[in-house]
Parts: sequence; C-alpha cells; structure tokens
Amino acid sequence: MLLNIDNDYNRFRQIIKGKIKDNLKKYISNGEMVGRKGKDLVSIPLPQIDIPKFRFGNNGRGGAGEGEGEEGTPVSGQEGEEGSGKAGNQPGHHLREVELTLDELAEILGDELELPNIEPKGKKQIVSRKDKYTGISSVGPESLRHFKRTFREALKRQIVTGQFNFEKPQVVPIRDDFRYRTWKSTAMPESNAVIIYMMDVSGSMWDDQKHIVRLETFWIDTWLQYQYKGLETRYIIHDAQAQEVDRETFFSVRENGGTVISSAYNLCRQLIEKEYPPEEWNIYTFHFSDGDNWSREDNKNCAELLKEHILPKVNLFGYGQVESTYGSGEFIDFLEENLKEYETLVLSYIPDKEAIYDSIRDFLGKGK
Repeated sequence: MLLNIDNDYNRFRQIIKGKIKDNLKKYISNGEMVGRKGKDLVSIPLPQIDIPKFRFGNNGRGGAGEGEGEEGTPVSGQEGEEGSGKAGNQPGHHLREVELTLDELAEILGDELELPNIEPKGKKQIVSRKDKYTGISSVGPESLRHFKRTFREALKRQIVTGQFNFEKPQVVPIRDDFRYRTWKSTAMPESNAVIIYMMDVSGSMWDDQKHIVRLETFWIDTWLQYQYKGLETRYIIHDAQAQEVDRETFFSVRENGGTVISSAYNLCRQLIEKEYPPEEWNIYTFHFSDGDNWSREDNKNCAELLKEHILPKVNLFGYGQVESTYGSGEFIDFLEENLKEYETLVLSYIPDKEAIYDSIRDFLGKGK
C-alpha cells in the first residue's frame, strides 16, 4: 500500500514538473514564484491540477463525532449564519499551490533553456563532511547494531565451543557477539563562487525596471546555487557614486542623481582584488542599467576598467539593459562596439518582463 502511494506521488510530481516546464516562460515573466520564495522552497500556483487526496466511501455515513445533534446540523451550532462579504456572479479561479525545492526548480530551468552545467574555474574550495558507514566494530550504540553480523558471530562461537545443537538449532547472542556499524567522515571539496550584482538606481530607473531586475536575479541565483554549493552574493548600487548594500536595499532604494557607471565598476574591481582572487574563486558579475551614462568619457573609463581589471578575472560579466523612458540606451551599443572580442562579456537587452526568459538564456547559456 505504501509503495503504491509513493509511486502515485512520484507520478504526480512528474506531472507537476511537466506543467511548470510547459509554462516556464509565463512563470518567469509574471514572477508568480518569486513572491512566494521561502528559505528553501518556492510555491508555484498551478491551474487545473488535482492534488491527490483520500476519498471516503459510503461506509459510516454518520461521521466520526459523538453526542447530541441531528444529521446536517452545522458544527458551530449556528444555523443560517451569513457571511459579511457581498455575493458575486463571476466564476472563481481555482489554483493549487505546489512546493518544489530550489534544486528541482533549477533542474527544470536547465532542461527548458538547455543550460549546460558549469565547469568551475577557481581553485578555492569549501570542504563539507559526508558520513558513510564503512566497517564493523565490537562497540557502538544500540541504534547501530548490525543484527546479521551479530547473529553470525554468535553462531560461530556456539559451533566452535560445541554449544550449537544441530537437532534443535538455537542461536543466542551474548554481549561479546554484538557487532555495530562504524562510519567514516569523508571530506567533500566543493568549488566556491561569488556573484557581484550592480544596478543603476538613478532617477531614470523606476520600479518597473527594478522589478525586471529582481525577477532575473532570482533565476540567476537559483541556477548558480544549483551549480555551486559555496556561493556568496554581493550588491552594489550606483548613481553618480557607488556603494555596497544589502539585498533589501539593493531592490528598494532610489536616488535622484545622475549616472556614472564607472563608479560601480571601480568598486567591483576593488572587491575582486581585495577578497576574491580569480585563481581561487569563480566570479560572476552582473550589471543592470537603462543604458544612460553621464558622458562618453565615462564610457571610456568603463571600457578601461573592464579590459584591464574585470573581464580577465571573471567567469562571466553580464550586462543587462532594461528599457526606460528617460534612459538614452546607448551604453549597450558602446560595449558591443568596443568590447565584443571578450568572451567573458555577455550583453542582453531586456525591454520588458517577457524578455527575461531569453535574457537568462543569454547570460547562462554558455556554461561559464
């Protein structure tokens, strides 16, 4: 019975994954999963899917309760109680919420976008410990007693000492016969990686543009966390000046100043040089902007910083340009014209939420 339930549940999970994969582009652009992200799980509303449940038969129609009362009496005992809301005449939208782990979500993302697994570049590694049962000992906790080995030791002892009766076989272990499982801790090296996010928060970047950035960074995080067990994340915001902030500030702050993109690139360079040597770390940098920069001279400063200090050291530098009514949108063209020969630079134009799907493929599709 239990095996059948497990099989049914596993089949249901496969149906769920198939539905999510079929509608992944819609979920990515609408952000339905992002708003419900918990510590380890993401809840995904899925229409028109019946979740397996127990159904009671006709036996025992009287119910499980005891005591006074007639069939059909409300549990509260208050008949005719009316709700406080107004009646409507429109059908409701029936949604179920199904929870997936972030690893399962990353697998779906990788399958749908055909993302290659990343080959780690940096040598810096964290070490996790994995326990594996590898031997047998004569001492140990009762919870780890090995019953077959204990029985075997008792049988050997009784045969050797002549205590075993072949006509009436009976094996009775004594304390010296007890055997216990033993374990060995194995070091599991895992590559380290860091993501450095940069975002323009000047007056031309509105909430709609920041919402696009929030959605896209969620999926980038999900994929890279799936690829690396040791992942750090840093956040840099900039207008005319740059500063490092926490995640909440990164997505909520808004400034009214101008835009000097080189200020963010210079702070990113300092972080890498101070804390993330490229021979030890896998480094991912992403910059989101509306493409409006203070001057062409600062564009040249950005190019110099990228060429000399950032692009040679990172696995990937992704520049995502969101469309804004007030932004000039020239910066992505400048990068295309002046830095197109650098393989670690990936450019992506993101005019609206529907373009996030293709932008994720742009950034992550090369397996760097």
